[in-house]
Formats: sequence, structure tokens, C-alpha cells
Amino acid sequence: MDAIFEQLVVDFHERPLPDLTLREVALPALSGKIDAVIGMRRTGKTYCLFQTMQRYLDQGVPKQAMLYLNFDDERLLPLGASELGGINEAYYRLFPEHRDRTCYFFFDEIQNIPGWETWVRRLLDTEPVQIVVTGSSAKLLSREIATTLRGRSICTEIFPFSFRESLAHEGIAQITAPRPGAKKRALLENRMRRYLVRGGFPEVQALADEYRIRILQEYVDVVILRDIVERYQVGNILPLRYLIRHLLGTPATLFSVNKFHNDLKSQGVSCGKNTLHEYFEYLSDAYLIYPVSIHARSERVKRVNPRKVYIIDTGMANAFLHRPQSDWGRLLESFVFMELRRQGLSIEYYRTEAGLEVDFITTARNGEQALYQVSLGIRDAGTRRREVRGLTAAMKETGIQRGTILTLDQEELIETDAGGIEVLPAWLWAVRL
Repeated sequence: MDAIFEQLVVDFHERPLPDLTLREVALPALSGKIDAVIGMRRTGKTYCLFQTMQRYLDQGVPKQAMLYLNFDDERLLPLGASELGGINEAYYRLFPEHRDRTCYFFFDEIQNIPGWETWVRRLLDTEPVQIVVTGSSAKLLSREIATTLRGRSICTEIFPFSFRESLAHEGIAQITAPRPGAKKRALLENRMRRYLVRGGFPEVQALADEYRIRILQEYVDVVILRDIVERYQVGNILPLRYLIRHLLGTPATLFSVNKFHNDLKSQGVSCGKNTLHEYFEYLSDAYLIYPVSIHARSERVKRVNPRKVYIIDTGMANAFLHRPQSDWGRLLESFVFMELRRQGLSIEYYRTEAGLEVDFITTARNGEQALYQVSLGIRDAGTRRREVRGLTAAMKETGIQRGTILTLDQEELIETDAGGIEVLPAWLWAVRL
């Protein structure tokens, strides 16, 4: 195995780093802390490592002071925890001059090796290294890291491309002026609609619709088999598949396990309610879905009200919609949710005392709150009245003095007796984040 370790180290240093689209994420790289990069499969965790390496190179760190290993490499399997120490030994044999300087070790998909945590902690304690690990979401969860690494790690989440990142991937320059000109506006409106259909998974950006949909559906199959079935030893797969197809086919809607259990029962599919609750949590752990609770002080109120469920990516949701590319409202709301989620905000939905619903109430780490309503457009008088009425009532009840309505293409300022409501195209709002 020592010879394999040395060969992998040499291979890494001989290969140039791949070309990549810069992501709007930077690892903390705190002294004495392990950076853990987590997220759903195929969201770009490996390329986040390459981007970090490139930043170090730009800062003058020699590539020889770095080590990258992908534990999905079949040459490393099977590998036991007791053999992991041979990796750093092989590296320092090849580069003994770096023993007394800070080195940067990147370990991709390290969760494939049982017992890896003990070795990584020991490496951090005994060598002058900065360590970054990645793992598939359901096998390298933040709560598991907190337990196994005993407070020695800090997590960074990776999602599919945001709208801004998708523009950068395509080579479209960011907006620098307060308002884009007519030509740039038309381009961004077009790209907004395309993003709602294609989503942000890096691999599928330039693919034809047929292949894009097939690949996104295969991503879900991999999550089912590797991150859920294998991990949790799920034996009854049929209701799990029913649940996934239901959730992905109805994004941005309220979901009740009890109601879904009754629907399964009516179709002759046997599955206990507790099992369905477990499946739902597995999907959330795997970053495939994001449940959102109602805004309330009482935990009991949150428990008894159904949660709204959003999908990690509009392209993935579109790949499972019963009417592909036609449910723009749900896709737009899902888009807004994920853009908010990327900001690290706490997100809930709001129901006024009169029963009117506001799509999102967000809370930042500093306690600042904001209200958002999502609508394809408010040109219709009835739609306008409904959206403004709900947002105005929520502003009065919460004391939040400004609200936002996000649309496909409208922009204006509405004054109410509760404060101002800004109406913005979702694409303009997103590029300003």
C-alpha cells in the first residue's frame, strides 16, 4: 500500500489543476480546525477543493506543500483505518523539507474509510497541517462531525450553482450599475427562465434537455441507493420511492406524513407512519429536500402544522414534475428559497391571524428579519390585492417595516399603512445578493 500512496501523491503533483468556475464560497481555514465540506452528491465539493488549492497557489504556496487524495479511487480500496497513517508518511518521504512548514491536506470522500476520524484528529494534533475533508451529505453530516471530531471541525455547505454562479459559468459579466440596460435585462430575464428549468448542477449546464433530465434523475437514484438504502439498511424501498417522487413532483407545497400515509394505504402500499417519518428525515439529511416549518413561538404549533417542502434544485424538481416546465410558480418559489438558504438564514413560512400566508419570513444570525412573497406577477388585480394584503398584515403583526414581492419581471414600490413593499424581478434580486 505504501507504493500506492506514493504513486497517488506523485500523480497529484504532476497533474495541473482543472479549469473551473469560481464558486462564491471560501473555506474558513481556521488554525486548529478541520474544514468539512458537505453537500449533496454532484454539487461541486471536489471542485471547491481545487478552487481552494488554486487560491493557495495564487498566494505563493507551492503545490508540493499540498496533498490531495480521493478515497473513491479504487486503488485505495479496501483500506483500513490502521493503514491511513501510511499516507502522511509517504508524503513526507517524498517531501521531507516540508515537515516543518504548514502543509495543506485535502481528503475527498473520506467517509468511505471506517474510522477515518481518529487518524485525521491525530494528524491535526501531531503535524503542522491544515486539513480539508469532503463527504457525501448523508455520510458526513454536521452533527456527526461534531461528535466524531469533538469540536475540531467547522462545516461549509456546498449547493448547486446559484443564479449568479450560473451566469459566471456561462461567462456573463455581473451587473455593476444599479440598473442593467435593456439588452442586458433581456439577457438576464432569459437566463432566469432557463435557470428555473435547468437548475444549477454543474455537470448538466450545457446538456440537451433529454440528457439533463436523465442525469438529474440518476442523481436521485444514487442518493436513494448509496446515501439512504445502504446507510440505513432500508428494506422496504417501494414507499421510499413513492415518497421521493411525490415530494420532487410537488415542490413548494405543504406536506403531511399522515395524509401521505393514507394515500399510500389507498393504493395498497404498506408502510408505517413512523417509517415514513424516518424516510422523510433521511431525505432531508441527504440535502435532497428542505422542510420549512410555520413561524410560531410554540413548538407544539410548529409540530401540528404541516411543513412546506422545497427541493435542492429547480432543475431537479423540473425533472420530476408531472407537467415539466409548466409549473413556473412553484419553480420560482423554490428558486427564491434556495437563494435564501445559501445566505445561511433561518427560514419559515408565515400565516397571519386572519389565515393569510406569506411565503417566507427569514431571520439572520444577528436577529434581523425580513418578509418575502413570491408571485409570477401581480398585474392581475386580484393577485395583486391578495399578495399585498397578506404581506401588509404580516408586516403589521411582526413589526417588520419593509416587505418584498419577488416576480418574474415586474418592478415597482408599493406604499402601505404598514410600510413599503418592494416589487422586484427575482433575477435582479438574486444578482444583488
